Amino acid sequence: MSDINVREMTIDDLPEVIVIENQSFQTPWKKRDFLYDLIKNKFSHYLIIEIDDQIIGYCGIWIVLEAAQITNIAVSPDERGNRYGEKLFQEVLQYTKAKGATELSLEVRQSNIVAQRLYEKFGLKAVGTRESYYQDDGEDALVMWVKL
Repeated sequence: MSDINVREMTIDDLPEVIVIENQSFQTPWKKRDFLYDLIKNKFSHYLIIEIDDQIIGYCGIWIVLEAAQITNIAVSPDERGNRYGEKLFQEVLQYTKAKGATELSLEVRQSNIVAQRLYEKFGLKAVGTRESYYQDDGEDALVMWVKL
């Protein structure tokens, strides 16, 4: 049986996280972006999900007062469809509540129906659109929000 663990990210996790980031996004974050968030951004928090000590996904969250914002979330393409994203997101919600957040929001591509359905499972609702949000192709983002 595999050991599944969700924990806070460290700088040592970055090589594996960067691989997943590059596999997951057309315009991936750079290592320097993650380093800034991990070292200098006092509002930033990252969780990773691992199986048998192998990182398979991560989620970045900014928590400012009572508002939490998902900055990025991804699961390794090889592990998608196994409900690890659901497990990670569930842990993220618990983590943000424990840190005092009372609401959570995120942006998701309008074409990413799989992610939208996942977020809806946790009570997030579409509350607006950010037109031409994604720089790589100009796709709109759906803004989703939930009261924790």
